[in-house]
Amino acid sequence: MTNNDVLRRLRYALDLSNPTTLQIFRLADHDIKQPELLAFLKKEGEEGYLELSGALLEAFLDGLIALRRGKREDGAAVPRTGKIGNNDILKKLRVALELKEGDLLEFFKLAGFPISKSELGALFRTNGHANYKECGDQLLRNFLKGLTLKYRDQAAQS
Repeated sequence: MTNNDVLRRLRYALDLSNPTTLQIFRLADHDIKQPELLAFLKKEGEEGYLELSGALLEAFLDGLIALRRGKREDGAAVPRTGKIGNNDILKKLRVALELKEGDLLEFFKLAGFPISKSELGALFRTNGHANYKECGDQLLRNFLKGLTLKYRDQAAQS
């Protein structure tokens, strides 16, 4: 999955408006302007498409954490590598949305892609751990699909 695709899917799943998305970037100390955001949201091959870097996706996820849970109490800056993998995306979403193991398993089940507790735990292990499992694009795509089904369904019922 491209970083742009992850951003588009998260915006849709969480029903984030353009102003809210811009605010999320600002919370992570990145002042993105509306035209730049719109270029990130275009599909690859569309005129005006701009590739979202790993550093900016990481900043967006950190801003989402700050929006949903508040800024860190110690005021320390969040260390960023500028390189973000699917496992890191899952970890940051788990923190931002305050998801428990059961929630994560439910999202996969909703997407028609159930996984076991041990498979889920392996995704959150440290890279290099004996039981670490790389999160592939299909797994992340199904997680985001389940997230969308859950959050959009709740919004429709409200």
